[in-house]
Amino acid sequence: MTDQHIIFATFAAYLVMVFAIGLKALHRTHNQSDYILGGRKLGIWTTAISAGASDMSGWLLLGLPGYAYLAGLEAIWIAIGLFLGTYLNWNLVAPRLRIETQSLNNALTIPEYFECRFNDSTHLLRFISALFILIFYFFYTSSGLVAGGKLFESVFGLSYQWAVIIGALTILVYTCLGGFLAVSWTDLMQGLLMALALSYVALFSIYSVSGFENLFNWIAIINPDLLDPYTSVSDGPLGFIGIVSLLGWGLGYFGQPHILVRFMAIESVEMIPKAKSIALAWTGITLVSALLIGLSGIAILGNQLQAGDSEKVFIELLHLLLHPIPAGICLAAILAAIMSTADSQLLVASSALSEDIYKILNISATDKQLMLIGRATVITLTLCATALALQPDNNVLELVAYAWAGFGATFGPVVILSLFWKSMLTSSAVAGMLSGGITVIVWKNIESSHRLFELYELVPGFIVAMGCIVLNQTFQQAIFRRGE
Repeated sequence: MTDQHIIFATFAAYLVMVFAIGLKALHRTHNQSDYILGGRKLGIWTTAISAGASDMSGWLLLGLPGYAYLAGLEAIWIAIGLFLGTYLNWNLVAPRLRIETQSLNNALTIPEYFECRFNDSTHLLRFISALFILIFYFFYTSSGLVAGGKLFESVFGLSYQWAVIIGALTILVYTCLGGFLAVSWTDLMQGLLMALALSYVALFSIYSVSGFENLFNWIAIINPDLLDPYTSVSDGPLGFIGIVSLLGWGLGYFGQPHILVRFMAIESVEMIPKAKSIALAWTGITLVSALLIGLSGIAILGNQLQAGDSEKVFIELLHLLLHPIPAGICLAAILAAIMSTADSQLLVASSALSEDIYKILNISATDKQLMLIGRATVITLTLCATALALQPDNNVLELVAYAWAGFGATFGPVVILSLFWKSMLTSSAVAGMLSGGITVIVWKNIESSHRLFELYELVPGFIVAMGCIVLNQTFQQAIFRRGE
């Protein structure tokens, strides 16, 4: 049996397991609540690992190692920002959101939570938030399909376009089958596989260069500029704006619907502290491992991979260093990372259309109708995202960065303040949501040579949204007091 056949057999075994989980979840999915939120029955490990796996996606095994390969320790700022964001999200948002969503009419989605929290009888808040979810998940899902295309292209020699289509069909099948339970159960398995693959390849790569007895000798091979976290390889000194942009990734956590629904679905709020510890350990291990893989790639591969191919550094190290069986398992981990995020995103997007738009327009809709609309949305969004992903020059990290910023700025400030500021008004939530989302879109498309506009669009979007919420609240309260 050739190496290619061994890798193919490993992939096939992994996919059989995923589809089996989807079929099992299908028999446990009886109504809309089960399909969208698993009946709020997630355990500690499933919540913790699936939250991380759905968060990190294919960029953790492709984008982040590729960035570290090109930029060296400059990439450490993203890792720090993401870890801090994870920590704050579990501490500030998770327990309060779990309690609030169940007490507020058992809200199943983030848009429904907003509507119930602000008692918005006009449905405007729910409609706006659902619309932003559909827009930004279009780009987010595309990033996963791009990553899948690069994986199948590199491993099996398929054309990029066919590779994207195969990846899309794989994700589509089991997401439609089992809904939230299928997504969460597979994310648990996939998250553990991701952590195993990243840590194993990171250690093996370092060992292959210098051996464990001289663990840090491999660093001497790397260009010193790549080991300075305050220096951008392409632009010289990183500067305040560069560091804030990279750290600013952490702000995105508070507004990612596919992460927030895990907090909503855990069986009880008492489970959250243990789940938090597991999630933080998983996040720390995977982020450090991804950075080490990128740095090891510099020592092992030199400058073989140019900018367009840098995101394949993990795959290249697998082919070069590992036996086909562990290589196949690690390659399956990339597919796991891609699927664990894309499936969650598709499910949240489907619930936005079925639960937050269709249900408003058709108040008498049955659970069967809503589940049918949800599955149709998964298919439609997958087809649209596939069309965008078919462009081979798309960059995983860039697509993720845009969608991450969109959700972080649109929903993050509203989520945080709605949980801690009891007097917050509906108009303030609308102002924050619109200003945050629009700022990200406008900032991303501004063409200017001014250094300020190099700032990652999430940061100004988040600040503007927070400011608009506070200003609107202050203005409305002033009007109310004047009326008295």
